[in-house]
Amino acid sequence: MRVTHPFHPLAGAEFDLAFHRHNWGEDRVYFFDERGVLRGIPAAWTDRAAPDPFVVMAAGRCPFRVADLVALADLVERLGQRGAVDV
Repeated sequence: MRVTHPFHPLAGAEFDLAFHRHNWGEDRVYFFDERGVLRGIPAAWTDRAAPDPFVVMAAGRCPFRVADLVALADLVERLGQRGAVDV
């Protein structure tokens, strides 16, 4: 199994898959890191999942998916409703 998420600290690293299961509302893969510690990450961040169709079609031209930008906008709006923050 190879970590494919470009911003993950282990991007490009390969590990032996320990197991694959549906946890925390998503498919996750588990592996033992170089220290022997069991770690888990979303399967979508590895080569174990089918590539995201948007990412394939964007072919590197867009670093963000529409769904992620909508979720970010929602988060910013909710945080703004808590009160004005000086930046």
